[in-house]
Amino acid sequence: MLDRSAKNGSLSSPATMSPDKTTLDDLRIDRSAATPSRANGRVILVFLFLLLVAAGAIWWINRPKPVAVRTIAVQESSAGEQQTLLNASGYVTARRVSTVSSKVAGKVREVLVEEGMKVQAGQVLARIDSSNAEKSLQLAEAQHTAAGQALEETKANLERAEREFRRISQLAVNQIATQSDLDRADAEAKSLRARLAKQTADVEVSAREVAVWNQQVDDTIIRAPFAGIVTAKNAQPGEMISPMSAGGFTRTGICTIVDMASLEIEVDVSESYINRVESGQPVAAVLDSYPEWRIPTKVIAIIPTADRQKATVKVRVGFEKLDPRILPDMGVKVAFQSAGQAGGETASGSSAVSGRVVVPKAAVRQRDGRDVIWVVHGDRVERRAVTLGATLGDEVTIAAGLSGGDRIVTDPPETLAENSRITEAKK
Repeated sequence: MLDRSAKNGSLSSPATMSPDKTTLDDLRIDRSAATPSRANGRVILVFLFLLLVAAGAIWWINRPKPVAVRTIAVQESSAGEQQTLLNASGYVTARRVSTVSSKVAGKVREVLVEEGMKVQAGQVLARIDSSNAEKSLQLAEAQHTAAGQALEETKANLERAEREFRRISQLAVNQIATQSDLDRADAEAKSLRARLAKQTADVEVSAREVAVWNQQVDDTIIRAPFAGIVTAKNAQPGEMISPMSAGGFTRTGICTIVDMASLEIEVDVSESYINRVESGQPVAAVLDSYPEWRIPTKVIAIIPTADRQKATVKVRVGFEKLDPRILPDMGVKVAFQSAGQAGGETASGSSAVSGRVVVPKAAVRQRDGRDVIWVVHGDRVERRAVTLGATLGDEVTIAAGLSGGDRIVTDPPETLAENSRITEAKK
């Protein structure tokens, strides 16, 4: 009976049930202990989520922003255009420039010009005190008048003496007048003729003396020797002026006049490269004051002498057309050019045509000892090494590394890096 119950598993004695119940209780999960652990896990998950959100917000705020830059599209010139053979620098000079002075020393009475004033040839610039010269002129004129009156008196006396001589000659023929009377009348007439000749010469001398003093008075008026612009005013009323340096406070000039129509460029070219320059050669000039303005010029003359101190030869360059912006003594950079020729034939017999690329000098940067330019691809930039050619003003020729149509950054910041995002800066 007991064996069957045990076999069927439906009946058991109290003695055999106690150990099994204890075992089953050990296997039961305690729900009261699991509840705090689950709450802690949720808190950790929420904390991690908030931490990720905060990290994402910090990254979004501090993410790399696009760099604002200016860009331009590179233009490639054809090989038929003029090519630069030599670069040099010089200054704008005037062939006609004069410091106008006086021919006589004296005190300045008035100055009629100011800096920047345009003057014409012969225009009065200043006047010097002429009171002494005017007094002397008046005296000379009075002496000339007196000499003329004395001459008229002598002429009247001579006419009387000649009539007396003719009358006595008739009386002498009739034996009425003696030979002594005839000789005396002849001598008086000859004496008056001599006096008339001398007084005529005196009148001429006095007339020339009047002309001299007129010139002295005129010399106190200073006039412009040619048309131009006054660039410097050197004297004021009340100052002493002299045609030569006399020391002290004596001035040697009233003002300086420049003929703007005679402006040209003087360039000192190294004698090692003077063989690249010839008369009539086209030249591109860029003033330091206007770096974006290319001025067409040409070689006027090569001065046939060298400066042994600087080992240079002076070259005169003339402007094709003058402009009011061109002023004397301005600094200028010039590029001596030659008409570009197509390249020689290649091995295949075709003509190799090579162009040139000119970019702003500011677009070139130094990285790791190389000249580089930042090339734009979409909203990113690529650093590209280039080989530089000739430089003219604020532009430089790229010999290799860049081609026409590329878009480059004109003034890249030092912080610009490879593959940086960029945006076009507002002008």
